[in-house]
Amino acid sequence: MSAPDFPGPELPPLRDVVNRHGLLASKALGQNFLFDEQLLARIAAIPGKLKGANVLEVGPGPGGLTRALLRAGANVTAIEMDKRCLPALAELAEAFPGQLRVIEGDATKVDPATLFDGAWHVVANLPYNVGTMLFTGWLSGQAWPPAWLSLTLMFQLEVAERIVSGAGSDAYGRLAILSQWRATPRIAMKVHRSAFTPPPKVMSAIVHVTPAAMPEGVSARMLERVTEAAFGQRRKMLRQSLKGLPGALDALDGLGIDPARRAETLTVEDFVAIAKALS
Repeated sequence: MSAPDFPGPELPPLRDVVNRHGLLASKALGQNFLFDEQLLARIAAIPGKLKGANVLEVGPGPGGLTRALLRAGANVTAIEMDKRCLPALAELAEAFPGQLRVIEGDATKVDPATLFDGAWHVVANLPYNVGTMLFTGWLSGQAWPPAWLSLTLMFQLEVAERIVSGAGSDAYGRLAILSQWRATPRIAMKVHRSAFTPPPKVMSAIVHVTPAAMPEGVSARMLERVTEAAFGQRRKMLRQSLKGLPGALDALDGLGIDPARRAETLTVEDFVAIAKALS
């Protein structure tokens, strides 16, 4: 039986649910299940109070994180493409009437804006094979602020470090700039590989992201073009990596940025200034 300090209806242990439905984690779908309900409750608490809030969850699997979100009072829309998991999720929907909507499908092909009337949070133990793609999609585009209020996402630790890294670090690159130029990311929690079933080969981490003010006069597409060129040849000097981008070298000169520098030495603010000059 579930621990007595968990609010809401009494639920069977997650391992029992997985065994009863024959839900072995699928390597092809990038599945690694978390069974520690105290840990799952801590993850669900990272965005803050969720009572009555809309939450998008991608890849809920057997519903471990889902039940933690439901216990927190969230209205959860879960997108799951593994048909085997649907009966277990249906049981959760029955246990929490009106709080859980399950959509069978591929989250990379679903526009969350069509699922909610108002703003929403994203909380997910993302499948490793599509996590970065979904994350960059939520951060991209010219429209800002976004309709989402926060992103609380599980990544491989290496990816999480790339998201929060600063200039000069080996992990610093396009992902850091995309994540930081108009949002604030942080590593909220590290999760040891032994917490998962089956254990992945690498450590994981929860990244929490909230929107920040978007710098004025900057085209998101231009910033993408600048960083793509600069980090596409990151070991080369900027005079080489940016020479194919019209006006880029003149922008460096106007901003007082030495063209002999390499991309990883420029701050997020430097890249924003270059993109602004070219926008």
